[in-house]
Amino acid sequence: MADTLNQNNMVNVSNKKRSGSDEWDHHDDFYVTKKSTKSLTWDDPAAALANARHEFGEHGGVNMSIEASATFTVMEPETMRRMFAGELGPDRDFFIYSRHFNPTVLNLGRLMAAFEGTEAAYCTASGMSAISSVMLQLCSSGGHVVASRTLYGGTHALLTHFLPRACNITTTFVDIRDLEMVKEAIVEGRTTVLYFESVSNPTLTVANVPELSRIAHEKGATVVVDNTFAPMVLSPAKLGADVVVHSISKYISGGADIIAGAVCGPASLVNSMMDLHQGSLMLLGPTMNPKVAFELAERLPHLGLRMKEHCKRALEYATRMTKLGLKVIFPGLEAHPDHALLKSMANKDYGYGGILCVDMETEERANRLMNVLQNFTQFGFMAVSLGYYETLMSCSGSSTSSELNNEEKELAGISPGLVRMSIGYNGSLEQKWSQLEKALSKMQEKMGF
Repeated sequence: MADTLNQNNMVNVSNKKRSGSDEWDHHDDFYVTKKSTKSLTWDDPAAALANARHEFGEHGGVNMSIEASATFTVMEPETMRRMFAGELGPDRDFFIYSRHFNPTVLNLGRLMAAFEGTEAAYCTASGMSAISSVMLQLCSSGGHVVASRTLYGGTHALLTHFLPRACNITTTFVDIRDLEMVKEAIVEGRTTVLYFESVSNPTLTVANVPELSRIAHEKGATVVVDNTFAPMVLSPAKLGADVVVHSISKYISGGADIIAGAVCGPASLVNSMMDLHQGSLMLLGPTMNPKVAFELAERLPHLGLRMKEHCKRALEYATRMTKLGLKVIFPGLEAHPDHALLKSMANKDYGYGGILCVDMETEERANRLMNVLQNFTQFGFMAVSLGYYETLMSCSGSSTSSELNNEEKELAGISPGLVRMSIGYNGSLEQKWSQLEKALSKMQEKMGF
């Protein structure tokens, strides 16, 4: 629709007024500076992030200014008509209203696109709003989705209950490791989306992104990957995925103090999601606060350093706990069925993720372990979420996966006693290990495991 806001230059990686045609490449109604296109070719996501354009403050500050305005003025009446017609947009520094595009939020989107290696990104008020908006944009009433059996509980509930009831969109759940099962479930001409997590919550199953993408694309389906568990570690778009979604609230924020999400993908998709008449982001309005966007943009430059420390400690603890006889699930261990796969896909030097699981078999034993770890040795906190600088622990079956019924949990491989640990980096490694070891000794005394 030529007269809607999704046309002609609405999303822009550089967010810079055009000064000459030789500086710009036109691609899919999306303008990219020649400098910014380089960032899409870096093998290291941190290098891609560093290569993205730095936005300075209004008065020359090293940090960008926060554009807190809800609405934006124009100098001439004709300009507003041209903006609503899609002739002028953020690529030339023309803004209408912050539910549409905001300069500060747009800057964060540019950074997200840089490290995920996508053309564009749009940041939202939560991870679930990012996921919901993508699904509603890609699927119509009567549509069909194929998804992994093992997903975050909120996503599972969206696909199992909300979308069928509210939108007549149905989902077939599959074992994401079983490529033949995935292939059979995707119905060419009917299945719109193949949805999975790069590293599943909470079972830490690793998805074969290249093969799954090939299978989906052969049948005309769009591949949407939730990369919340593995930012920097994996780059799904580089591996063949079409769209990458994030709960920025987790590792990217790192402070357990912000709720936010992101959609990273083709400019054509992001533009369509901002369409004045049919865009899910534009019409549903999960708008990120520019003050939140500013905070997050300040944290992204050290995401790579934080992820390396999370991953280093998770591998060390998983290795030591395994030697003590605990049933540890962690893809960095050679015994994990997806170890070789993850190693083949992972970005160099970022490790295998910062989450590990300990299967205590029963919820009672899981709760006892977490109680000792928090209240007797101060190893971590009993809390949901992940990516915090302190270790966070939860019994997944009765918390973040509680939306699944018992049969669904069994199919997903979620044991009643599965303790998910998001390993933090506060304190020294040996200090925290000593706390963990003391807790395990106390448990052994009481329960004899």
